Amino acid sequence: MSQIHNEDLKKVYKYIDDHIDDHVVNLQKWIQQPSISNTGEGIQESAEMVKGFWDQLGCQQTQVYDVGTTEWGAQGNPVVYAKCDEGAKKTLVIYWMYDTMPISQPDLWKAPPFEGRIVEQPPYKKVMIGRGAVNSKGPEMAQWNAFMAIKAVTGKLPVNLIVVAEGDEERMDIGYRQFVKTHPDLFKGADAMYRFGGQGISGGSEGCVYFELTTSGKLWGRGPTYSNIHGAHKREVDSPAWRHIQMLSTLVSKDGNHVEVPGFYDNIVPPTKEEEAKLKAMGAKFNLEQAAKNLGVARFISDDPDKVIHMARYGTSFNLDGIWGGNMFPGGSGAILPNEITSKHNLRYVPNMNGMDLVAKTRKFLDSEGYSDVKLHVVGDVPWAKMRYDTDIAHAVEHTFDAFGIKYQQPIEDQASILGGYWPAYLFAGDPINIPIAAGAAGSGGGAHAANEYYVIEGAGKTYGMAGSEKSIATVLYDFAGLNGPQTSGTTPDAQ
Repeated sequence: MSQIHNEDLKKVYKYIDDHIDDHVVNLQKWIQQPSISNTGEGIQESAEMVKGFWDQLGCQQTQVYDVGTTEWGAQGNPVVYAKCDEGAKKTLVIYWMYDTMPISQPDLWKAPPFEGRIVEQPPYKKVMIGRGAVNSKGPEMAQWNAFMAIKAVTGKLPVNLIVVAEGDEERMDIGYRQFVKTHPDLFKGADAMYRFGGQGISGGSEGCVYFELTTSGKLWGRGPTYSNIHGAHKREVDSPAWRHIQMLSTLVSKDGNHVEVPGFYDNIVPPTKEEEAKLKAMGAKFNLEQAAKNLGVARFISDDPDKVIHMARYGTSFNLDGIWGGNMFPGGSGAILPNEITSKHNLRYVPNMNGMDLVAKTRKFLDSEGYSDVKLHVVGDVPWAKMRYDTDIAHAVEHTFDAFGIKYQQPIEDQASILGGYWPAYLFAGDPINIPIAAGAAGSGGGAHAANEYYVIEGAGKTYGMAGSEKSIATVLYDFAGLNGPQTSGTTPDAQ
């Protein structure tokens, strides 16, 4: 096990311990600022707030960029950029997202989603409940707190920073994609990217394309055309709503688990024999019941652990995220024959699949099935990217995990894609920027996109809390800078 030997780093650890209460408050204040990209609530205020973080760190250049109208036709949310020259030899790009998902089920929250309430949640001593707590304000605030701690102790960071924070991650990164492609010069001199993360190493991304399907009486030429009409008229009038349901049923099998679009599964690169062996080994120790409980589901598609892990790590999907139209009022009644129905869909894909190719195949299939009138609107596409593990930044995360007693042999959690969840890694992993990427730190949380999302403040067992997360982040920076070599004696940091 490599150990912590840099004296400045030890002082940083102590500073974090002494100021952890203030660091927790920093996260509370950020969670209390809504930042919902899909509605726009709090986005501009949040962008300015994030800019203020990097002003406070002392970055010489900070700016909120208006990205304008994107290639997808929608207005992109602001991107926050900061450049911090510390006179160091190496430069890290720090990726952030400041937007969150909306609150879709407010009655299920045990605390107001924008309060940042701290509660006991076994097995953890303390967690913070709030929208964005784990996705991704908690891990990001741990980064910022760690940077501030290093500056407070030593006066400067061991690496230079280039920071980019987007407000469109939950909208398929539409503004961020435009910003990076328009301003590649802002990333000159970068050696690698270090992204927020949990107790597992990642740095790639699965692919995800998102679109809406709309059936309307106007385009169909049957049923209500201008607006909803009285539901009593279903006796003599066709229903766009029922047509939409029938259309959706052609896209997938009856159980919804197999995509029926011809050619959908073409180009998939299957796992190698070595990867299959790893999956088998994971399946042998995989507790299906506990994993389902952790995820908040009744059970998985299969009762075979090997199959579940294979699906989770190498699988693809055609999801129905939501559907609306007609009588959307909770409770009561009200006879409505809708003139229009829309459904949202995210399609997860892997190498060597292509998101826009999947869109084209879906369009062709709908046309062949007699649904050429159904409108298909692409919201955005995030291509996949693979992580490179033999890099300085990946090794820095590995060495840190060694020091903290965190097992890192498997790149990411058992229930996640082998590539990592989708995010715009492809913008940096390929030309013109082409830098290695790694993510990972001590610390944990759960409930992303769900009610009662949380970030662990005080951990338990092998799970670190916020202080441990901040210490690990500082360690990654020092290791990447070459300032934290091996030591013959020392202790593993406490899981706090």
